Amino acid sequence: MEKSMSCLLRATNLTKRFSPQDPPVVDKVSFTVEHEEIFAILGPSGCGKTTTLRMIAGFERTDEGSVQLNGQTLECPYTHIPPEKRGVGFVFQDYALFPHLNVLENVKFGLGGLPKSQRHYRALEILELIGMKAYHSRKPQELSGGQQQRVALARALAPKPEMILMDEPFSNLDAVLRQSTRNEVRRVLKEARMSAVLVTHDQEEALSVADRIGVMENGRLVQTGTPEEVYYRPKTRFVAQFLGKTNVLSAQASGLEARSELGTLMIDKPARGDIMISIRPEHLTLEQSTPANSSGMCGRVERREFKGHDITYHVLLEKGSCIVHTDNRMPFGVGDQVVIRPLEPAVVLDEDARLPVQGSFSRD
Repeated sequence: MEKSMSCLLRATNLTKRFSPQDPPVVDKVSFTVEHEEIFAILGPSGCGKTTTLRMIAGFERTDEGSVQLNGQTLECPYTHIPPEKRGVGFVFQDYALFPHLNVLENVKFGLGGLPKSQRHYRALEILELIGMKAYHSRKPQELSGGQQQRVALARALAPKPEMILMDEPFSNLDAVLRQSTRNEVRRVLKEARMSAVLVTHDQEEALSVADRIGVMENGRLVQTGTPEEVYYRPKTRFVAQFLGKTNVLSAQASGLEARSELGTLMIDKPARGDIMISIRPEHLTLEQSTPANSSGMCGRVERREFKGHDITYHVLLEKGSCIVHTDNRMPFGVGDQVVIRPLEPAVVLDEDARLPVQGSFSRD
């Protein structure tokens, strides 16, 4: 088969059932990954993202659909290339380092295809890339969690695979170490010019590491795009809520305007009739309520959360509430009457998100 020049990985209609009578855990999932691109599959526990990754790796067979890497079919109902022959590296959630081997020996483990004299230099080369050459003689238990993660990545990169697959690679790290480690992993992947698929339930992780994101819900890939596209232009209520805090409201649309609990808002595309809209808290601001601006949407500050660089306000409306993020100079306190002003158009959500809901919703 002729190799694809447009993308490195192509997953088409991937479907997996673990029991014939149950609904599929992965349901017709399709996406592509470009050369040197980091693609994140983001979703809650049980949505099918890890099963999708395992089908790409060859650890699970597909019931339907196919996986192609650089134009070669690796997986379909009638083809199954073993994991070790797929040309992909896999970084496990628990790192899977060998405790009896030191760092250098762990990295050399996957280099059996090279002459013995070359394994040593290739392992040192990749340890230099990840900044772990000085730790080459240490055992895994003598390293921090972040260092173990980098060694696991080095072992996956050492055989020069065409792609790296990572399953929740930062979930075992504390919050501070998680941020620094994922920044380092992104740097290493970009310097190695390596494509990767990252599976995660952490929206901040996906937004900061990936070049593109695919959001999964109940076995289906419901939206793909750049982090900015998916965050600012969610297609469904699920996507809007899963990628951070948002206000989801029912509204009556007429062209590029919609009447909602927040008053009349501009919307991002023409619509008419009953719709659901999403507007991020940072796309709203507050003003002091005065007779001059009383025509705006008025509310009362119910809760105030000072966070140093910004403030989150929970504002009680006549029939619901909303969340507003402002800079740290806003002077309002609990009980103050305020006027809510939109700074950006609200996003019109797809039909499947049009449920009878009012007020604010957020993912904790």
